[in-house]
Amino acid sequence: MYEERASRLSGAVVWTHTPSPRADALPVLPDGCMDLLWNEDELLVAGPDTRAHLPEGPAARWSGIRLYPGTAPALLGVPARELLDRRVPLAELWPAREVRRLSGRIAAAPHPASALEALALERAEPPGLALRTLVSALAAGRSVASTADELGLGARQLHRRSLAAFGYGPKTLARILRLQRALALARSGVPYARSAAGSGYADQAHLSRDVREFTGLTLGELLSGQGRRGPDAPDGSP
Repeated sequence: MYEERASRLSGAVVWTHTPSPRADALPVLPDGCMDLLWNEDELLVAGPDTRAHLPEGPAARWSGIRLYPGTAPALLGVPARELLDRRVPLAELWPAREVRRLSGRIAAAPHPASALEALALERAEPPGLALRTLVSALAAGRSVASTADELGLGARQLHRRSLAAFGYGPKTLARILRLQRALALARSGVPYARSAAGSGYADQAHLSRDVREFTGLTLGELLSGQGRRGPDAPDGSP
């Protein structure tokens, strides 16, 4: 069972996943975010995904905090592109002694997800205005060119900053946020064709192609429960 709540850290989401004995592992969908994770007494980082991630190994309880898009690199001390499509131990990024101390603190906490949130509140910076403007503009379906103009950046400069902040360029981020927007509409009961049109797709077939590319599933398979729901979008947009 997957549960989430809004974090006290602006734009972040605190979540837990407890496996059901009869449930198959479900893919985690690309969402533009990075997560700090706790599993089996280990702190890990989930880098930005460009495709659905299927958890490996035996079923286990996971806790995490999903950070607002683009904010994790400042916390972790590495550009997002170095963690693209990866799950890595935090000890590979931070001093091992510090990670051991933090791991002991979280292991001793009654609720690991809340302990992760407390850690993020101590060390992470809330998203700044420029970052929120960028993510909100792309989530709302505005073009990369108009978004760059709004931020006073050139196309190349925006691309470099996006690689560092998100792990990929702004066009890929826009596609991922558009997909999340369409899936949110479809899950709320909006017909597939209207979900596609309302999210900026040319038609339902265009949406279906993106679903297949990013998740490896058909739209029907994804929405029937064979894929874990994506996180709530930044500012509730997608």
